[in-house]
Amino acid sequence: MAESDLVLYSVDKRVALITVNDPDRRNAVTHEISDLLRAAVQRAETDPDVHAVVVTGAGKAFCAGADLSALGAGIGGEAESGLLRLYDGFMAVGNCVLPTIAAVNGPAVGAGLNLALAADVRIAGPDAMFDARFQKLGIHPGGGATWMLHRAVGPQVARAALLFGMRFDAESAVRHGVALGVADDPVAAALELATGPAAAPREVVLATKATMRATASPGLLDNKQHDLAMRLELGPQAKSVQSPEFAARLAAARGKIRSE
Repeated sequence: MAESDLVLYSVDKRVALITVNDPDRRNAVTHEISDLLRAAVQRAETDPDVHAVVVTGAGKAFCAGADLSALGAGIGGEAESGLLRLYDGFMAVGNCVLPTIAAVNGPAVGAGLNLALAADVRIAGPDAMFDARFQKLGIHPGGGATWMLHRAVGPQVARAALLFGMRFDAESAVRHGVALGVADDPVAAALELATGPAAAPREVVLATKATMRATASPGLLDNKQHDLAMRLELGPQAKSVQSPEFAARLAAARGKIRSE
């Protein structure tokens, strides 16, 4: 698959559809995919005919997390720079000036959960699964996951997810506030929801999101809070992915892949 095919981009009726397109690898985030995600978001932001963005994954998974090889690459400052590059795609979604919807068609795990949480709204498909899984992998949460989960579900449920491994299927995701609703075709439902901003003047859409971002916690824009959380998590996550325990998990995962 050519690199340019790893993230698909299309526009219809003033809504950009961005699709992570590596179904054979369950849309695991690589540095290349992260770069392409950011480019796609920027393309939508600079197009005056785009009023909203929908993000989804090809195949049966929304996004199965970060590619483990990319996650474990580098030492010291190189580890941190590698992590920042992996974060870059979903941070672009989180910083997007346009309304964003994640159409979560299947598992959203680790960095995939971050990608879903970075959107303003999430629509779950029947097979959606929201799973932080950082602790199970033996690594510290990253990419602002601690802040995004607090924002979405409140402190108790966020701690249940990050400290106790709580996962959310489609129905429990709605019950706890991870997702807005469940739809048999989450992409179609997301596109339908996006007809609201698509029909409004773009300058009103942009201004409304900017104002909501500013009033979420007066004194600090919500995307700046996300960035601050990401920076606070960066050092501990970089340290954890360089640990012998994670190296052993990575070797085991690579062996499993080779045997499949």
